[in-house]
Amino acid sequence: MPSISVNPCASVANSRRAFLGRGLGLIALNSLINPRILSAATGAINPLHFPPKAKRVIYLYQAGGPSHLETFDDKPKLREMHGKGMPESFTKGQQIAQLQGKTLTCYGPQHEFATFGKSGQRICKLFPHIGSVADDITIVRSMQSEQINHDTAHMFLNTGSIIAGRPSMGAWMLYGLGAETENLPGFVVMLSAGQGGQMQPISARQWSAGFLPSKFQGVKLNSFGNPVLYLDNPAGIDATLQRQSIDAVNQLDRDRYNAVQDQEILTRISQYEMAFKMQTSVPDLVDMSKEPQSVLDAYGAKPGDGSFASNCLLARRLAERGVRFIQLYHRDWDHHSGIKDGIEFKADEVDRPTAALISDLKQRGMLDDTLIVFGGEFGRTPMSQGGDGRDHHIKTFSYMLAGGGIKPGLSYGASDELGYAAVENPVSIHDFHATMLRVLGIDHMRMTVKYSGLDARLSGVGNQGNVVADLLV
Repeated sequence: MPSISVNPCASVANSRRAFLGRGLGLIALNSLINPRILSAATGAINPLHFPPKAKRVIYLYQAGGPSHLETFDDKPKLREMHGKGMPESFTKGQQIAQLQGKTLTCYGPQHEFATFGKSGQRICKLFPHIGSVADDITIVRSMQSEQINHDTAHMFLNTGSIIAGRPSMGAWMLYGLGAETENLPGFVVMLSAGQGGQMQPISARQWSAGFLPSKFQGVKLNSFGNPVLYLDNPAGIDATLQRQSIDAVNQLDRDRYNAVQDQEILTRISQYEMAFKMQTSVPDLVDMSKEPQSVLDAYGAKPGDGSFASNCLLARRLAERGVRFIQLYHRDWDHHSGIKDGIEFKADEVDRPTAALISDLKQRGMLDDTLIVFGGEFGRTPMSQGGDGRDHHIKTFSYMLAGGGIKPGLSYGASDELGYAAVENPVSIHDFHATMLRVLGIDHMRMTVKYSGLDARLSGVGNQGNVVADLLV
């Protein structure tokens, strides 16, 4: 066990330097224990670079790679060419995941599309509830990634890099904006699973703080059982004794901080305090007994079932309580086979709750300052795999955005007639990050942290990343 004794070098306690170090350290410490001493909303970017349109993000992450061809990108020509050879002009010299070197056959969309809303959005008929809010959403049909395998694609989308140890976008946001809540984490993650069997694991590094202080990392809420492990007091321990225990540990940490001036010790103290506050706030958060039955029905939520629907309702409750970044991972979109039935399952799981979340936030006056993002790490090939599936695809895929500074009812960008590559207004992952930060009031080029001799940022290096101004109100 590491020693917590005071470093002998700290004996210069009467020196001016030591006094200032301790004094300023205690000010920082007090601001962590009592956030009202300093504004809870104060982050590293203060003041913000631009007037913010959004205060928070709810990221509905569809893990596994949803097919744009059965969700948001209607391709009549691909349907017409179903079963025919994929023209070599599209694929020659291109990176293809598991179809490299194999005969490539066009595989038409497996479900029909329809036109929704006054905006005329073309959406798969399996998603009528999302269609019902078509005039509130924007569909980007020209997203592109650089990573074709799940793990690196997740990392690239979440951190802007494939190098391990970089901060996730939720961590960057919390670092830049600061927290709005005192008794819940500013960055919360929830996972749900689907009805199929394509369940790639989601690594905790996807919500890591990386080289930022660890207080900015995401906190995972469990879908079943206790929302947070070890949140309840052990048998025989009441709140008073728990408070005394935390005070004793914090005093030891304060002594250690005074000796070594390690900022992570302040983080440890603040996290003990947060954990204590969460013992009261989290049970209230997950208690949906006061939610009207009409709201539960709108989401299709059954509290405690760990479903995407229940997590969407929890996301709204987290947003109401001031959580900055809420990320819902919903797995089972990796349809290398059986995509027709697979998409039906996924639509049944996500269509109603996604639309309900948008409508619920709008009704409560929260949609205007909440950015909702719906999409995965990449798309699927317009060529078949195994006869009835699609392989990973990075040349084009679709994303849905709503609220928080995004133009509603907009269709942006386009892929070619077979849905193979973005041909109009391509949007890179770095562009996406730059645009997301812009609606939050942050210039992506100016939110940087020195790391390994570079000005590290979420949106890449050098001149990477451009704000997609056409998406913004």
